[in-house]
Parts: sequence; structure tokens; C-alpha cells
Amino acid sequence: MSDEPAVRVTGLAKCFGDLKVLCGIDLSVATGEVVCVIGPSGSGKSTLLRCVNLLEEPDEGSVVVGGVDLTHEDSDIDAARRKIGMVFQSFNLFAHLTVLNNLTVAQRKVLGRDRAEANRVALANLEKVGLLEKANAMPAQLSGGQQQRVAIARALSMGPEVMLFDEPTSALDPELVGDVLEVMRDLADEGMTMLVVTHEMHFAREVADRVLFMDGGVVVEEGPAEQVIGAPEHERTRTFLARVLDPIHRVE
Repeated sequence: MSDEPAVRVTGLAKCFGDLKVLCGIDLSVATGEVVCVIGPSGSGKSTLLRCVNLLEEPDEGSVVVGGVDLTHEDSDIDAARRKIGMVFQSFNLFAHLTVLNNLTVAQRKVLGRDRAEANRVALANLEKVGLLEKANAMPAQLSGGQQQRVAIARALSMGPEVMLFDEPTSALDPELVGDVLEVMRDLADEGMTMLVVTHEMHFAREVADRVLFMDGGVVVEEGPAEQVIGAPEHERTRTFLARVLDPIHRVE
């Protein structure tokens, strides 16, 4: 890991009308680090992620990715975003394009790669996620888990320095979750810098270098995964984890 963080968020604030969603968030992610963000619905997790690549524009604070301040008025946001891959809850594949074309269209239009190079990169990433044989399939012919793995391969095909995952398994049937998490584990093992919003506590505990627990638009607790999930210091964190890890016997 280098000394300069891959991602540095300082004093990040975001409101939607009168609703304050983020309240002065400070966050850094080192190169090669995996940071998982956990917390209840409405805590600001997804908004934080969307602010990192300026899908949502912060009201206050700064976001620096790869040494570029995305929030500076003179920044080339499109160029900076090319360093950032994002995988959403929904797969957002182009239904009218084959899997291969889903992976090549942005490479050609945004990066200027020729067809042969774009195809080479796309096929290599489809192989990485275990779906090389689906290159000529249409998205409707794939399971949800397969579509999400294609979405990951599409993001990787742009050569990102940082990958953002916004609850990538939340829309999947339980039996399809494992294959997607396995791809993410492999990326972590390869040293990809990752910021992951997730409800998958086992994944966070196993893969994350650091875990942030958010509630009410602030970071309540952060630290090594084993500490935050295994022995949380804050009562709010303990209550959340009790409900998530043992939902049948949770205290109402």
C-alpha cells in the first residue's frame, strides 16, 4: 500500500431538502485496501458511495481519488471517474446488447479502444468472473447472479484503480449470492482497492481490512473487521449487529 490514499473524503456533507443524509464524513481508503461500510437502511451508506464518484454532488467537503480532487471546480470529473468502477444493486446492463457488447461499448466510446482490443479485454474479464462461455448471450438469458458478475466484469474492463460496490448482492436470490462474493474475494486477493457497502457480515468479516459502521449520516465506529463485527465498542453497533446476525431472536 502506498502512503497516499486511493480515496480521501474530508468533511463530506449531503442534504436532500431538509433531510441531512451525511454529516461531515471523513474517510480514507489506502491503495489495495478493502473497506466495508455497514449500517441500517437510511444511514447514508449508499449516498456516501455515490458522492465518491460524484453521482451525487456533495454540499460540503472534498473527495480526492487517485490524487485528483473531484470536488474542485476545475477538475475533469469525467477523466477522474475513469479511475473508478462502480457496481450497483441493480445490474444496469443494456438489455439489447450481448454480454460481450455490454463490456466493449464504454471501452470504445470512452477509452477509444479499437474493437479487437476492447474484445480482448472484455473476454479476459469475463473469464475472470467465470462467464467466458456467456459472451454471446443476452442479459435476459442470465440469472441475476450471472448478470451481476457481468456488471463487475464490465466495470473491470475500464481498468479502474478503485472499485465501488453498492450492496451488490441485495437484489439476488440467496443461492446466487456466493458466486458474486467469490468474485469480489478474488479481486481483494489481487490487491484491488475496494469500498463496499454491504449487508453480508460474513464477507465483511472475512475480506475487509477495515469496517465502518454508519448510522444517522455519521461514522459511529470503525476499525479492523474482527474488532467492529466481533467485539464492537458502541452500543448502537452492538444492537445493529445483533439484529443482523440473529434476526429471529433479536430484541424488539
